[in-house]
Order: sequence, then structure tokens, then C-alpha cells
Amino acid sequence: MPRAGGLFVSLEGIDGSGKSTQARRLAEWLRARGRDPVLTREPGGAPGAEEIRRLLVEGDPDRWSPETEILLFTAARRDHLERTIRPALAQGRDVITDRFADSTRVYQGATRGDLRGLVDDIHARVIGIEPDLTLILDMEPEVALTRGLARRSGEDRFEEFGLPFQEKLRDGFRALAAEAPGRCVLIDASQDADSIAGAVATAVAARLG
Repeated sequence: MPRAGGLFVSLEGIDGSGKSTQARRLAEWLRARGRDPVLTREPGGAPGAEEIRRLLVEGDPDRWSPETEILLFTAARRDHLERTIRPALAQGRDVITDRFADSTRVYQGATRGDLRGLVDDIHARVIGIEPDLTLILDMEPEVALTRGLARRSGEDRFEEFGLPFQEKLRDGFRALAAEAPGRCVLIDASQDADSIAGAVATAVAARLG
């Protein structure tokens, strides 16, 4: 059951899996039901965290070591937590975030080195909160990568690691869904956007009771 206050929902998945679109649609769905969600993202979601975001998602793929990435992501997440997530939940508002700690567990903890223990330890000490519900959008990495690179957003540092990296990410997110079945719901993101939105709404409605 959700904590007192609003519902905290994260959307996760590989690059290009449609998280941002579905996060927006979920916020619209909640507003249509009289709720007042905060739509946010990681890295980012607060002024300081947005500044750190540019360091992480732009530039050469080998710009940072996995250990440095973990520290940068955690610094951004702490700012996001303090300035956006906790205040919104305390006001009784739902929070929908495009990525949260699970991305660090998979991207840095499982695919860029055997660092999951480090990620979990820092998370427990510095963040100490998990979403009430995590929706993992699952799709073929080749399709998602093509879509992600086609955006030409300038924030494609992780897409530049290539298809083998995206395949490892998918395996990592699937393993995470199996590891935390009470929190994580795997969504088939190969469907059309309306069908995905329907599956997302069904999962959220079940959690809201």
C-alpha cells in the first residue's frame, strides 16, 4: 500500500522504450480523476539536479567511470528528493518520475561493472526511499535504440554505448522485476501507445485501490 500522502510511481526501462510519453499520459490520466500529480524525471527534477543531468547525459560515452556516475546520479537524486519528491508527497500529491534509483542499479550497478552492492549501500545511506510502484517498460533493444538515436536530442551518451549495452540493460531490468515483484510491474512496450497507457493505468488503479 502507498505511504501516507501521495502515490510515488517510477517508470523504468531501456533508452527509447517510451517512458517519457507514458509518464505524461499517466499524469493526464490521474488529473482526469481529480488528482494533482507532479511529473518529474531523473537525472533532474530540481534545479541543481538538472545541472548535474547535463554532465551525465551529454558528451563522450567514456566521459565518466561507473563509480563516478554512481556518485553524480546520487547527488542529483538527493537534490531531487529534497526539493521535489518529498515536498510533493507530504502535500498529498502523487509523484510520477521518469527513472529513479532502479536505473542506477541497472545502468551502473549491473552493466558497467559489478557495482550493485555499492549502489545499494549508497542508496540506503543517502536516499532511503523506494517508489510505491515501478512500471518497467520492456521492449526489443534494437527497436528502442533506433528510436532513441532518431530523437537526436543531444542527450544520447548512453545510447552511444551501442546495442550490446542496451541488451544488458534489458536483462537487468527484467531481473529487477523478478527480484521485486511486489513493487515492479513489467509492461509490454512493444504494443501501441494507447495499449501501453491502458496497461499502465490498470497497474496504477490497482495500487490506488
